[in-house]
Amino acid sequence: MYDYIIIGAGSAGCVLANRLSEDPGTKVLLLEAGPRDWHPFIHMPAGLAKLVNRKGVNWDYDTAPEPHLDNRVLWWPRGKVLGGSSSINAMCYIRGVPADYDDWGRAAHGWDWSSVLPYFKRAEGNSRGGDALHGGDGPLSVSDLRHHNPLSDVFLQAAQQAGMQANPDFNGPVQAGVGLYQVTQRDGARCSSAAAYLAPVRGRPNLTVHTGALVSRITFDGRRANGVTYAMRGKAFHQPAAREVIVSGGAINSPQVLMLSGVGPADALRRHGIAVVHDAAGVGANLQDHLDICTLQHSIQPVTYDRINEPKMAFDYFLRGHKGAGSSNIAEAGGFWRSPLAPDERCDVQFHFVPAMLDDHGRHRLPGDGYTLHACFLRPRSRGRLTLASARAGDKPRIEANYLSDAEGFDLRMMVECAKVSRELFAQPAFDPFRGAPIYPERSDLSDAELVAFIRRKAESVYHPVGTCRMGDDDGAVVDASLRVRGVEGLRVVDASVMPSLPGGNTNAPTIMIAERAADLIKAA
Repeated sequence: MYDYIIIGAGSAGCVLANRLSEDPGTKVLLLEAGPRDWHPFIHMPAGLAKLVNRKGVNWDYDTAPEPHLDNRVLWWPRGKVLGGSSSINAMCYIRGVPADYDDWGRAAHGWDWSSVLPYFKRAEGNSRGGDALHGGDGPLSVSDLRHHNPLSDVFLQAAQQAGMQANPDFNGPVQAGVGLYQVTQRDGARCSSAAAYLAPVRGRPNLTVHTGALVSRITFDGRRANGVTYAMRGKAFHQPAAREVIVSGGAINSPQVLMLSGVGPADALRRHGIAVVHDAAGVGANLQDHLDICTLQHSIQPVTYDRINEPKMAFDYFLRGHKGAGSSNIAEAGGFWRSPLAPDERCDVQFHFVPAMLDDHGRHRLPGDGYTLHACFLRPRSRGRLTLASARAGDKPRIEANYLSDAEGFDLRMMVECAKVSRELFAQPAFDPFRGAPIYPERSDLSDAELVAFIRRKAESVYHPVGTCRMGDDDGAVVDASLRVRGVEGLRVVDASVMPSLPGGNTNAPTIMIAERAADLIKAA
């Protein structure tokens, strides 16, 4: 019998598998629905562009029609592979700012900045070395890009011409400004959670990893979780757990597994014929995501990644020591900006500059050469929800992101600010030698009303869903401050779903931090 069963070998699950199996007397089972991370495009950073349409490593989710985005269905890619979304993301290493975590600390005791910083540092192995804010020898390798496109430097020049400061470290004392992103890479290769935490310990005799294992439900003895039922290679299995079951499926799969197991809104579960173990109205609620608007411009110089020589790129990367454009994360440069509408001192807009034309997540290839600027509002007030579509584990849940639904309309006003500042950045002199015709939006002189229509027609997710198993000290929270599911025993959730609110930036590093801290909480129980 295993002491711990972890559901999901993603960004959090791999951390837990490593930390909980450090004690040779503790037996750990890690279950992953997807395959092993064998594909070379996972490990070559620029291969992320080729992973877009690889359904074998992607849950390939879609939202329900979004009423405030012209009833469009938005695509939500999530990693279905060892490493989870850390195996398919753009590798930007961003934490957010201390005030984000002080907000968490007010919601759940022990999650303020001073409490979480040691876990960020424990995880981080920064190539620049450790200091008061950074770890230098942690398992998650963080490094400067080996290669970047010259247009990324042009973007940085343009942003400084627009009045933004240069910032070499977005995770340093100040977040504001622009620069090249540090990335979760080791020697020019992707350093996913699987590469950082799981690969080095796969030989431990007390750690078992099963891939292709789809969990159908958690089983209970009364109100205590006592095991997991899953399907693998066409057969069904039930595996008991002596201590705890830990759900690390992410903001979509974790609430789905809980509801399939009888933990969730009682009336909704009964409609699907699911026996209620615990009536928890918050499961699937509080869904948040960063909505993103892309501005695209043609380039009159063929310097972009749109028509890169892919065989040469692969040759340079795989046969010449991870050199060249293959080591690029594509979203090389970016930054943070405080808009005129910001309610406090924190930056409220994030940029990702891409020296290529990126339409519909890169699924729609456009002719010629161009460049793209992503801009997202970091602290949306809109909230969505996730519900079951059926009682079958293999059926996708219903995702209602509910973007731009806040009663005050603040999120929409902020998205207009995002579009405006993107247009301003592309108008700077640094882009003069490259600037061709605008692509999206089609004109550079749109009114605010026209920008609203553009946003409703083109805005997309930037892949940061959180919050669907919110932690908190209040009775309405799904998990308590120790990430134990309220109302039952022997069950925790450890992943981005427990975040009470979005941090100001990308969510992978915060998810890994959550798992690092959770491992200590679990060991101390």
